[in-house]
Amino acid sequence: MCQLARDAWKLRLDVIEELRRAVGFDAYAWLMTDPATSVGAAPLADVPWLAELPHQIRLKYLSRVNRWTALGDASVALLHEATGGDLTQSLVWEELLVRYGVRDAASVVFQDRFGCWAFLELWRSSPPGTFSYAEGAFLADLVEPLTLALRRCQAGTFAAPPERNRSRAGPVVLLLSPELHVRGQTPETEEYLRVLVPPEAGRQPVPAAAYNVAAQLLATEAGVDSNPPTARVHLTGCRWMTVRAARIEGADPPHQRDIAVTIEETPAAQRMDLFARACGLSERERELLDHLVAGSDTREVARQMLLSQNTVQDHLKSIFDKTAAHSRRTLLARALGS
Repeated sequence: MCQLARDAWKLRLDVIEELRRAVGFDAYAWLMTDPATSVGAAPLADVPWLAELPHQIRLKYLSRVNRWTALGDASVALLHEATGGDLTQSLVWEELLVRYGVRDAASVVFQDRFGCWAFLELWRSSPPGTFSYAEGAFLADLVEPLTLALRRCQAGTFAAPPERNRSRAGPVVLLLSPELHVRGQTPETEEYLRVLVPPEAGRQPVPAAAYNVAAQLLATEAGVDSNPPTARVHLTGCRWMTVRAARIEGADPPHQRDIAVTIEETPAAQRMDLFARACGLSERERELLDHLVAGSDTREVARQMLLSQNTVQDHLKSIFDKTAAHSRRTLLARALGS
């Protein structure tokens, strides 16, 4: 499945069905993340607390126990095991999950040296209730191949053909309360939300990406995590959008002010960083790519990098292999989105 995967959404759907048979769980959420900030977006989920989703996401980002950004070298953490059975140590369990009979949670993070690509939460309430050590080890064995597959799926989006005659919409903004309830949005916002997280027929789109960056803002304010409240998320074709959260200025104390979430085209420099990470470029290859973007030819690149022209060509060939580009023009068009 990992070898054949071309789309992160379909891969996650297929894997979830396999995990349901192999491990067993009652609810799940699997989010792609910005590899630099680890902030979630593009969620795939099936949870019984959908009406309380903003509350759950807020609590998840504020919970320190088994937070996906704090697992270190571990790729899997089990809530019952981490708390010694005292689940009240988890804020999200104490204030929400306990009401839904959740007895354990398995947290899985998919990260490599290029960044954090996704995190998965599996919740179990029905017998046997808790996840076993063997089940945790089984999940850990899946992390490496799935991380590589998810990263490759993200890299593949840059090779998609650009959309022709796409309209330039007005500002895409959501206004959230401090509790992450939607207060309002610009007219163009719903269209983007429907593409980011396609809703079921007849339902309004769920602004999950907005909830996640806003929850990250709350986490940074609380000192739980230091990453900025921003996430780059794939939209359609080769388009990437950046979702950001910030407090509205006002006379009230900061924690009582509303939160503005904006969605905009990912700037060229940030898109190129994401492209390099997804394609697995080395630091030297990224430096070479920077020079190419600046318009340098092989001789100038060799001079600036203190390399021979032959070595530059070797690095360029490696970049072509990793990005599936066959010319400098194609390489730059994919990296910059032009």
